[in-house]
Amino acid sequence: MKLAPVNIKNKRATFDYELIDTYTAGIVLTGTEIKSIRLGKASLVDTFCYFAKGELWVKNMHIAEYFYGSYNNHTARRDRKLLLEKKELKKLERGTKETGFTIVPVRMFVNEKGLAKVVIALAKGKKQYDKRESLKEKDDRRDMDRMFKR
Repeated sequence: MKLAPVNIKNKRATFDYELIDTYTAGIVLTGTEIKSIRLGKASLVDTFCYFAKGELWVKNMHIAEYFYGSYNNHTARRDRKLLLEKKELKKLERGTKETGFTIVPVRMFVNEKGLAKVVIALAKGKKQYDKRESLKEKDDRRDMDRMFKR
């Protein structure tokens, strides 16, 4: 039985933040966590990344408990370690030292080898007027698509 490809997105990230630079990171998971992700039972809402002792961690990521997981099951919202090269980690750490910058997970997927990956982005928070402008552009694109469709 072939499962549908997993593509979990953080839709608020592109609305609340201006994405500067993106990276694809591996993630350290337990057995029941990867099974839940392959079923699409994960959420990136309200997640963020932080540095602790030179390592990058993702906080507040929700991965639902695996239905058949018995006593081996994981906790739904635990901190999970992200895997990146040292050069990328240093670049991200330098970027977060500047005011207004943070690291947010944008997308989670399972690659062709069956490994879970997280696309993270160095992002700068948008102001309220920037958010309004983004909504206006989205509405304009939708109106243009409707006009061309007719």
